Amino acid sequence: MVRAARAAGVRDERVLEALRSVPRDAFVPRAEAGSAYRDAPVPLPHGQVTTQPSLVALMVEALGLTGGERVLEIGTGYGFQTAVLARLAGEVVSVERLPDAAGRARRRLSRAGIGNVSVSTGDGTLGVPERAPYDAVVVSAAFPEVPGPLVGQLRTGGRLVQPIGPGGREQVRQYERTPRGLVLRRTVVSARFVRLYGVHGYPPGTEP
Repeated sequence: MVRAARAAGVRDERVLEALRSVPRDAFVPRAEAGSAYRDAPVPLPHGQVTTQPSLVALMVEALGLTGGERVLEIGTGYGFQTAVLARLAGEVVSVERLPDAAGRARRRLSRAGIGNVSVSTGDGTLGVPERAPYDAVVVSAAFPEVPGPLVGQLRTGGRLVQPIGPGGREQVRQYERTPRGLVLRRTVVSARFVRLYGVHGYPPGTEP
């Protein structure tokens, strides 16, 4: 996974070490454990997929974490990216819309001994306002714009990374919250993501 991340352009050694230290086979369905260390998405229930490790590393690197941040993650899945973030930040607040996935992620993170993470079930497009402000926000699902509540919960100077597009063909973009609002800093990579559902995303049940 680390070789694939380097080949994709990841240079932050802290991110590469976090990727190396998280056992991905602990964060995929048991039937998929044999393919856990390939640099490829892994299918999950409900038509979801994991993000491939090199793409996780690129998105996490774009947050510019230094060790003490509070990070909001939208889309926990089975918790692999959550675990990587937990190695790099002070606290991770993660939101998963599917209750069974959230439960699995909690159990897997607990078994891995990761304690600086909280996983809640809910509408990720609303964020978690009671824990705001956040130093960084990462969204692991696609929508053509950044949900307003996530912008409002990001501190000035903080970074937000999200795939922008309709679901299936996206540009992963890095933004910064400035006193004037959210400013696009760069496009990180092209990728394919599932859709972001919620009040400030797509209506649940709509498919690309």
